[in-house]
Amino acid sequence: MVIKMLLQNLNSCSPRLYNPPSLVPLIRNFSLWSMKKEPDLESALSRNRRWIVNNQIKYIILRYPDQVVPVKFLQKKFKTLDLQGKALNWLKKYPCCFEVYLEGVEHYCRLTKRMMFLVEEEEAVKDMQEPVFVERLAKLLMMSLNHRLNVVKLNEMKRNFGFPDDYLIRIVPKYSDLFRVVNYSGRRSSMEIELVSWNPDLAVSKIEASAQKQSSQPCFSCSLPPTWVKSWERFHKFNAAPYISPYLDRRGLVEGSEEMEKRTVGLVHEFLSLTLWKKASILKLGHFRREFGLPEKLNVLLLKHPGIFYVSNKYQIYTVLLREGYNGSELIDKDPLVVVKEKFGELMQEGLHEYNRRHHLVNVEKKKKAMVLARLDKSKDRSSEVSDNDDQGDKLGGLFDPEERKRFYKILFDDTAP
Repeated sequence: MVIKMLLQNLNSCSPRLYNPPSLVPLIRNFSLWSMKKEPDLESALSRNRRWIVNNQIKYIILRYPDQVVPVKFLQKKFKTLDLQGKALNWLKKYPCCFEVYLEGVEHYCRLTKRMMFLVEEEEAVKDMQEPVFVERLAKLLMMSLNHRLNVVKLNEMKRNFGFPDDYLIRIVPKYSDLFRVVNYSGRRSSMEIELVSWNPDLAVSKIEASAQKQSSQPCFSCSLPPTWVKSWERFHKFNAAPYISPYLDRRGLVEGSEEMEKRTVGLVHEFLSLTLWKKASILKLGHFRREFGLPEKLNVLLLKHPGIFYVSNKYQIYTVLLREGYNGSELIDKDPLVVVKEKFGELMQEGLHEYNRRHHLVNVEKKKKAMVLARLDKSKDRSSEVSDNDDQGDKLGGLFDPEERKRFYKILFDDTAP
């Protein structure tokens, strides 16, 4: 629309001032976010969307006193969940997950028994996965410029990595030989987690680990159709240069060089590999621009490598997925925490099917009642027509009237009648 208006304005100007080639950079800027849609990966994002929303509702309920929350309170939170409509209607769609009941004049919501069982199972898996979380946090710190990460920024991504909500209390103090909390500026928002000791065994990226297993040189893999000839050519050219580990110090690299781009692509690849779903919000990833040395126009870099990353703007949220992490719409390597969370998704789907079935039965019943009422109305109309005809016959008078018939026969057989 903006481009169309701009073209109209230019067309209305003098022909001498109009220069079509000058519009090319502008149009390119507007299309920087565009990428050919792939149904499988888009399906993976849409499937996760409902899960993400209901998972956030779950955490809100668990943090509320007695784990029972007024629906009115959830309604206020709907905007932060990027949802519209009534919270009550949304909750009723998932009867296997949320139990809604009326107390007085107000509706309340709590988790169902099956849902609470999954919550307990998830907590048990988190306890079991604690060493894995420690390694993930250490790797993130080892990739950062000063081996420190801002707590506020990390909190935005903690669930992407599977970290428990209380990881600052549960994990960081427990592993004081690896982490410590620092605040060099004194501001509350400047609190950071700092790496205490470097572990060379952890400074191995997923690409390097895969190459070691195959006894080959580390390199990126490309997941594009063979018909994307130009993209394949660019990928082979990019992949021909030596791989640079994201755990190497970037300060020796020149800004804007091929080596710096190689390291940055490797860093984003490693970052996504550490997440549960091999994906992340580009906006939240960009918050770590200073810590990871990411370019200002991160979207341009990601779109430059479509064989490695897939960029989507589904639900108007720009997300980057690691292509090699998916086979069609299915995640390949599933973390134990993902397996539990998928059970939550199955429970959601079961409730949604039940809701749709009930809704269908209600609609069928309404249609039946409507048909019965329509038939009754028709029979009433017919009976009223018959009664109208009877009334009209009464109004004919003459021989149809009993008194008139009596007078007629009296006159006919009475000789004395005048």
